[in-house]
Amino acid sequence: MQLTSTAHAIWSGGRYVPFGRPLSEHRLQELARAAYEKGVRTFVTSDVYGEGAADRVLGEALSGFARDSFSLVALIGHDIYHGERDGRGILPRFTDASLRGPDQYGSYLCMATERALHRCNTDYFDAVLLHNPDQVGYTHRSVWEGMTDLRARGLARLTGLAPGPANGFALDIINCFERFGEVINWAMIIINPLEPWPMQAVLPAAAKHNVALMARVVECGGLFHDDITDDLNLSPRDHRRHRPRGWVDVGAAQREQLRPIAEAHGLTMLQFACAWALSKTSVKSVVPTLIQERGSHRKSIESQLLELAALPEEVRFKSAEQRRIQTIGDNRRCPVFSQNYKGGSPAYHGPTLQDRWAMTPELEAVAGRWEISLEAEQFLQYDGQNKQRALVTAR
Repeated sequence: MQLTSTAHAIWSGGRYVPFGRPLSEHRLQELARAAYEKGVRTFVTSDVYGEGAADRVLGEALSGFARDSFSLVALIGHDIYHGERDGRGILPRFTDASLRGPDQYGSYLCMATERALHRCNTDYFDAVLLHNPDQVGYTHRSVWEGMTDLRARGLARLTGLAPGPANGFALDIINCFERFGEVINWAMIIINPLEPWPMQAVLPAAAKHNVALMARVVECGGLFHDDITDDLNLSPRDHRRHRPRGWVDVGAAQREQLRPIAEAHGLTMLQFACAWALSKTSVKSVVPTLIQERGSHRKSIESQLLELAALPEEVRFKSAEQRRIQTIGDNRRCPVFSQNYKGGSPAYHGPTLQDRWAMTPELEAVAGRWEISLEAEQFLQYDGQNKQRALVTAR
């Protein structure tokens, strides 16, 4: 079973990653089974969600279906077994030097994958993706030798990369393709019509190295569900609180400019966003976050799933439409959609963190080979307390 063009993620429904109203495990299982019945046959889980609970819920939901009738993708990278959460509640990556050295990377990956398989009630994953790697994860050969070993042991058919937890990392991803491309079959990226940058820079490199891409956040935080009306009414824990204030108003206005194009093709706005992503080079699958928004008279999460399942097999946008979408959605200098760039950045000069580090000559060379601009204004930072953006001058 190959990974399909539409995928369902266990982080939908707000229970394991706080989006909207959190759903019960029972309803999440019903949603996963409904996805299967409606033809969405790729499912994505991660051990870090609920520290194993999400794996178990999805495994139970799919237990009644023949294993060769769906694809199962696991994201592995945070150490849920030995790590302790930091002040932000984030678990360390398994490559954290305080947990282990390079000689133990392979054994950890094998152990974590085997435990995830047990929770998911299956013997193999169709793909295992390295989840939210730190700088070591992108660059250390021992990590990718461990990923290769997962295939050799029959624990995973395919392997790859799932960057995060925010947008960015484009230079690191391309560098990883160039160094370990023979091990990377799939990569997950954040891209949608209102947030094409920076991941559009990854598309040519993915094509060159024969890496298939899975697009997440195609719904742009719920904007393309046509159901979020005010970012101020989000719950204090809602994952979208990291976005700058005013993003809903700005995004809704841009979405309405795109609506005539969607309607011309008979698409809902979610379908439009998915079709746009799938029209991009190397993007072979979309995995939107389905969100049950808080409050009465909101669209049901089940109806969002139906829209995803009914996505036409192929949508061809005209050249003029593509240019129009590109103009409306250009986020390179947008005050609310130029997401806080993570990974190697010319605008960052501090100590190496789990998700941010200074530029290296290797990454500068990547930018040069792929003609990626290193202008400082494309690598914006913002103050996490007041969400007001400030330009950090590059070297």
